Amino acid sequence: MESKVEYPYIIFTIDKEETIQNFLDQFHLSKKTLHLFKQNKSVLLNNKYCLFDTLMKINDSLSVLAFEEDDGMYPPVYGELDVCYEDDFILVVNKPPFMNVYPDNPQKTNSLSNIVSYYYKKKKLNIPVRYIHRLDYKTSGLVLFVKCHLIQALLDYELSLKAIQRKYLAIVEGHIDVNHIKKIKAPISMDRHHASKMRVGKNGKEATTLIKCIRSNDQFSLVECELLSGRKHQIRVHLSYMHHPIVGDELYGNKSSLINRQALHAYELSFTHPVLLKKI
Repeated sequence: MESKVEYPYIIFTIDKEETIQNFLDQFHLSKKTLHLFKQNKSVLLNNKYCLFDTLMKINDSLSVLAFEEDDGMYPPVYGELDVCYEDDFILVVNKPPFMNVYPDNPQKTNSLSNIVSYYYKKKKLNIPVRYIHRLDYKTSGLVLFVKCHLIQALLDYELSLKAIQRKYLAIVEGHIDVNHIKKIKAPISMDRHHASKMRVGKNGKEATTLIKCIRSNDQFSLVECELLSGRKHQIRVHLSYMHHPIVGDELYGNKSSLINRQALHAYELSFTHPVLLKKI
């Protein structure tokens, strides 16, 4: 399907006969959002408001009010931003270590989201900052932001289905055979004895991580980790559970003289673009 952006609208050229409601259903919008779309007449068929049960024809033009104005949640703060991918709808950036994706309290502005806010302002984009997933403070790597309100719910839904694949690299303690692949399926819950720590426990939430060893010596191994679920500290907990804690991970392993943080990097994201419908 062809589409073009004319802020704050996305204009779709319809390529099959279906109702407006059926078309919007693919974006997994909430009932509240759909109600507001109707109330504010935010969806126009050939430049006219129509009821959502209207049947659209091939080559009809559907205009959807898809972009919101910035809500000021993250005040802009100057900072270098490593942009790995960007289009009209999404932004993927490489987060440095020792930075939160969002501030841990409203008074602070030293977060990746504040820097993204500055980046948007510099590009004259009056849109809110919305991240789809997070990384730990000391973990580096790729973070996906959504620019477009229309597709945020769909990306959240795809993340919940593991349709957004996330792969990490970690250096762990100990030798693992090269090319060895292991699926760690162990439930994760809060550690009752440590407020900020998680643990493997039979009453925890289901969690699965796929581990593949890439290189190894007598002391350390470089492993690729793929998240098949999204629990707090999942990779760190599972690798520690395997008796191969991440180098430098003081919470689940040991302090290291080689690195001042856990040696963990989110290096690959893979998903189907919700508007362009191509693999990114």
